[in-house]
Amino acid sequence: MPYVTIQTFSRDNLLDSAQRRWQIIRETRLDLAPALALQHELLTRVIDLSEALAGSRLPRLSLPPKYLAVKLTRGVPALAGEPIPLPVPVLTPTLFELCDALATGGAGEAATHIRESVDSGRLEAASLLTASLHRDQAALRTGAVHRGLSPDLMWLVAELTVSPFVHALQQMIFGGTGPGGLQDALDAWNRGYCPACGSWPAVGEVAAGHRTLRCSFCSCAWELNTYACIYCEDGGEGFVTAAPDAERKDRRIEVCASCGGYLKTIDIAELSPFPLLSISDIETTDLDVAAMEHGYARPGMKEFTKKT
Repeated sequence: MPYVTIQTFSRDNLLDSAQRRWQIIRETRLDLAPALALQHELLTRVIDLSEALAGSRLPRLSLPPKYLAVKLTRGVPALAGEPIPLPVPVLTPTLFELCDALATGGAGEAATHIRESVDSGRLEAASLLTASLHRDQAALRTGAVHRGLSPDLMWLVAELTVSPFVHALQQMIFGGTGPGGLQDALDAWNRGYCPACGSWPAVGEVAAGHRTLRCSFCSCAWELNTYACIYCEDGGEGFVTAAPDAERKDRRIEVCASCGGYLKTIDIAELSPFPLLSISDIETTDLDVAAMEHGYARPGMKEFTKKT
């Protein structure tokens, strides 16, 4: 089944699991110590927000299973193009906390300027977070450049802030599917981008022999029915999987000569729960470097129009 349900855990269990994984990484990658310290600060805030959202009511969306099944059949992610109300007052305090953590964790004035822009009203929190929700990189980048802010940092802050909300929506619309209709459409989903929000995977996690793609935004987990490039679907000779480090064959890169894209894959005991997927991402940053040194890159977000 392409869509994979992942167990949810309590705040304390998530933080304990994260600490164990960070400690293992520190023992072999001393160079990542500052990045791991920052990730600890960021993930703690994301986990706290996720817990707060779990105790509140999610918006009632007019997304019947048959309607979602039609969208998925046409290759359109479930949430793409939908007018989803964001709980901006609930999300904004975390937005500020993330800016502060990034400011002290190395981003400095660039992160402080984002917070000050939102705090002063020069940048509307609702507009920023909505652009992230709709995966509108162009709008966010234009807004950042217009205000003299860092586009990449703005994207990161907004994505971290909105991700717990989108993860909850993803679980709500996909988690209770039964036989037929939406479940059949999910079973037939064989695309490299997320069936929920349309984002590309951050990494492929391989557990029990199953290559599972993990969404970089909502942490959705899904398997493909074919083994090929997730971006252009080429499975020919130009699509290659390699382990740059001969001693770490559990960490690999899938590269495609046809489109120039790449995907990191990592063997793992069990799939990472939200939001610990970013730990798999950070512990494989050397694979990003290896891929980019050979001219490969991750493409920008796909654009979708609302099709019904």
